[in-house]
Amino acid sequence: MREVLCNYTDNIEIIGASENNLKHIDLTIPKGKLVVLAGVSGSGKSSLAFDTIAVESARQWQTSYPLYLRNKMPHYERPKVDEIRSLTPAIVVDQKAFGVSSRSTVGTAIDAAPLIRLLFSRIGEPGAGGAMAYSFNHPLGMCPVCTGLGERMELVEKSLFNLEGTLRKGGLNFSQFQSTWQNELYTGNPFLNPDKKLKDYSPEEWEMLRSGPKEPLTIESPSNNIGHMWKMPYEGVIPRFRRLYLNRDISKLKKTLQEEILTHVHKGPCKTCGGTGLNPQALASKIKGRNIVDYFEMPVCDLLPVLAEINNPVGVSLAKQIMAYLGRMVEVGIGYLSLSRRTDTLSGGEVQRIKMVRNLGSSLSNITYIFDEPTAGLHPADADRIGRLLVELRDSHNNVLVVEHSRQMMALADHIIELGPLAGTRGGEIVYQSDLEGLRHADTITAQAMRQKIEINPAPLPWTEGFAIKDAHCHNLKHIDVVIPKGVLTAVTGVAGSGKSSLVCHEFVKRCPEAIVIDQKPIGTSIRSTPATYTGVMDEIRKLFAKENGVGAEWFSFNSKGACPVCKGKGEISYEMAFAEPVVVLCEECQGRRYNPTALSYTYHGKNIEEAMSLTIEQAMEFFTEEKVRKPLRSMTDVGLSYMTLGQPTSTLSGGEVQRVKLASELHKEGNIYILDEPTTGLHSRDIEKLLSLLRQLVAQHNTVVIVEHRLELIAQADWIIDMGPEGGSEGGEVLFCGTPDNLLGCSISKTGNYLKQLGRRN
Repeated sequence: MREVLCNYTDNIEIIGASENNLKHIDLTIPKGKLVVLAGVSGSGKSSLAFDTIAVESARQWQTSYPLYLRNKMPHYERPKVDEIRSLTPAIVVDQKAFGVSSRSTVGTAIDAAPLIRLLFSRIGEPGAGGAMAYSFNHPLGMCPVCTGLGERMELVEKSLFNLEGTLRKGGLNFSQFQSTWQNELYTGNPFLNPDKKLKDYSPEEWEMLRSGPKEPLTIESPSNNIGHMWKMPYEGVIPRFRRLYLNRDISKLKKTLQEEILTHVHKGPCKTCGGTGLNPQALASKIKGRNIVDYFEMPVCDLLPVLAEINNPVGVSLAKQIMAYLGRMVEVGIGYLSLSRRTDTLSGGEVQRIKMVRNLGSSLSNITYIFDEPTAGLHPADADRIGRLLVELRDSHNNVLVVEHSRQMMALADHIIELGPLAGTRGGEIVYQSDLEGLRHADTITAQAMRQKIEINPAPLPWTEGFAIKDAHCHNLKHIDVVIPKGVLTAVTGVAGSGKSSLVCHEFVKRCPEAIVIDQKPIGTSIRSTPATYTGVMDEIRKLFAKENGVGAEWFSFNSKGACPVCKGKGEISYEMAFAEPVVVLCEECQGRRYNPTALSYTYHGKNIEEAMSLTIEQAMEFFTEEKVRKPLRSMTDVGLSYMTLGQPTSTLSGGEVQRVKLASELHKEGNIYILDEPTTGLHSRDIEKLLSLLRQLVAQHNTVVIVEHRLELIAQADWIIDMGPEGGSEGGEVLFCGTPDNLLGCSISKTGNYLKQLGRRN
C-alpha cells in the first residue's frame, strides 16, 4: 500500500475518460514535467486537458468553500471519467478574452494599475488625494464631462428625425423611440399631433418634441387590460437620447443597438480631459515631470527605466513591485504594449501572455498549469522565449500541461502524448505516449510532420499590379510605403508587435474597405446556434423531413413546434438553489435530445431529426444526397471540419474552427480581397496543408489573399512576403523585406528569414 501511494504522488492517473469524443481512455501523466498534448484538430486534446482534468480539479476545489461562496462561482458538472487519482489544483491559462468593457486595460488586467495609482497618491506633486483620485473608474478621479470614458459622443440631432414622417409612423429614426413603450411618450403628448408630419410642426411644437416642455409634464398611458394608467415624466427626444445612450458606456448594450446609436453620433476625444478620462486634479499631479497618463501610455519597456529612477523613500518599494509585474511582461514578449491598451483590442495570444504574467511570479508549487496553445499568434523568436518560461515554471516544482502543435514546443517537452489517430469519432484514443526521441520514429500523423522539412515555394505566382499604401503611420508604423500585390497569396510576417496587424487590418482595410476580413470572432454564443443553422443547411434538412412526412417544417426545429415542452429545446434544465450554485441536469423528458416525441416520431431514410443532427459532417455527406445540403457540407469538409456534428453548438468552437467555418462560405467566390488574421491558429501541420490548398483555390479564382501569419509552414508557401520589424512596439513598424520566400532566406536582418533558413528546404 505504501508503494502504491508513492506512485500516486509521482503521476496523475486518469481512468476511463470519455468526455466528448474520448473513448474511455486510461492515461498516466507524469508530475513535475513539461507535457505536450499533440494531435490533429478535433482529436480530443482539449477534451482531455480542459473538459476533464481542469474541470474536475476546479469542481473538487470548489467543494472546500462554503455554500454561500460556491453560489457565486461558476458551476462545474463532474466530467465523464471513472476516476482521477493524485489530482493537483489546476490553473488554466487560455486565450479567452477578459471581457468587453471599454474600461478594462492591460494595467488593470495585470494588477499594475492600482499600484501606480497608489504610487502617485504617495509621491505625486501636487497631490490629488488617495489612490482612487487617480482612477477614471471612480467618481473621485474621473472626468466630470465624459465620466471617465475619455471620449465624447456628439449627437447629430437631425439624424433622429424624418420630416416626412409622423410620430406615429416613421417620424423618429431610432428603434427605441419607435416601437417600444418609449414611443408613447411622444404619441401621448397632448400638445403634439401624432399624425401630423414633422415638417408641418410649428416652432413651439418643434421645441416641445426636440427639447421638452418648459414646465414638468406627465404623460399617462394604459399599462394593462384593466385600464390602469402608467404615469411617465415627459422628456424631449434630444435630452432623452443623450441621457440614455450617450452619457453611459454603451459597450454593455446589444451589438445591434450599439451600431444603431453610433449612426446618430460623432465620436471623438473628450475635450475637457483630452481623452484621458481623468479630472484636472489627477492630470496636474506629477512624478519627475510625468503625470499618471504618461505612465500608462508609454510602452512597458520604456516605463521600466522611468520607474527605476524613482528614489523617493516613500515610493521606492512600490516602484519595485510595479517593475516586477512589468519585467514579466517583457519576459513573455509583450513589452511593446502600454498599460492603457484596452483589453478588448488584444489578440488571443496577447491575452494568454498577460494571463501568464499573473502566474509567473507565484510562489505556489505542485500546481498543474494547463496552457492552450501558448505559441499561437507568436513568431518563432517569441515562441522560443515562451518555451524558456514554461521550463522555468516546471523547474519551480510544477506540472506543466500544454495543448500544442508547435514543433518548437515539442522539442522542449519531457513527455509527449498524442491523441488521434484522426478527428471527431475517428479520434479520442492515445496513439503515442513517450519522449520526443520516440516520437521521431513513430508512425503517427504528428511524428510524420516532425520528420518533414518545411518546403519553400519553388514557383511563386508573378504579379504586376498591387495596392499601394503610402505614409502608413497607424500605431507603431513609421510612415512606411509598401505595395500589396493583387491576385496572389501574400504573407505579412514579423515578431509580435512589429506592425503586421496595423498594416493589414487597419491601413490596408482603411484604403480597401471592400476587403473581406475573416477573423476568429465568435459566430454565435447561444446553445441554439449550430453549424447546420449557420450554414443554412438546417432549413434544407427541415424541408426534407417535412416533405417526407407531410407535415410542417416547424416540427423539426427545437426552437419551434418540435421543441421539448419541458426544456424548451435546450436539452438541459437549470435549477436555482437557495444556498448553493445552480444545478444543470439533463432534461428527463427528452433525455437531452431537445425534441418532443411527436417530432422524433417522424423519420427520413430511417433516422429521426435528432439522429440526423448527431451525424458528423462527413457522415451527413453520405446520408444526404440532395445537392442543396451537400454543397455547404462539402465546403465545411474542404476546410477540415468534417469531424464536427451538425448539431454542435457554435459557442463550443475554438477561434481557429470559427475562422474556418467563415472561410467555408467564401470558397466559391471570385474577384474579392480576403484578409485572414492568423488562420493557422489551432491547426496541426496536416491541417495547414488543407488550409494552403484552400487559399490556393481562392487565388486561382482571381481573388487576392493576404494573411497575417507566423507559422513557417504557411509562410514558406506564399507567393510574396512582407516582413515587418525588426522588433515589437517602438522598435518595430518598419518594412524589413518584400519579396519571394526563396529570397527571404538571404535577408540577414529578418528573424523570419533566419528561422525559415534553419527549418526550410528548397526543392
